[in-house]
Amino acid sequence: MAEELNQSNIRELLLWLLRRRRRFRVIGNSMLPLLNPGDEILVNLNAYRQKSPSPGDIVVAQHPLQSNVRLIKRVAVVLENGNYFLKGDNPEESTDSRTFGSIAPEQIFGRVTSRFF
Repeated sequence: MAEELNQSNIRELLLWLLRRRRRFRVIGNSMLPLLNPGDEILVNLNAYRQKSPSPGDIVVAQHPLQSNVRLIKRVAVVLENGNYFLKGDNPEESTDSRTFGSIAPEQIFGRVTSRFF
C-alpha cells in the first residue's frame, strides 16, 4: 500500500512560507516504509474545504480519545455515515481505526502534500 511521497518543491516551500502549509514531524513507526520517525512533512490544512478525503490520501487527524495527539494515517475507507477509517501503512506498529474506530470529518486537519527537505 505504500506509495511515493514527493519531496517538497519550490511551490510547496513557498506555500509553507506563506503559511498555507503546516509542518509536522513524524513520530513512531506506523507509516513505515513511507515515512520514518523524524521525517518532516508539509500538510495542506485547506485541502478538504472543497472536497472530502479519498481512500489513499495521507492525512493528519486528531486522535479521537486524546485531543492533544495528532495522527498521520492513510484513509482506508470512507464509511456510509461520512466518517473515515484510517490505517497506518505498518499495521504491526500502528494505533489506528482498528483500535479506536472511525474518525469524524471535523477531526481531519489536512492532507499531507510532501516530505519536507
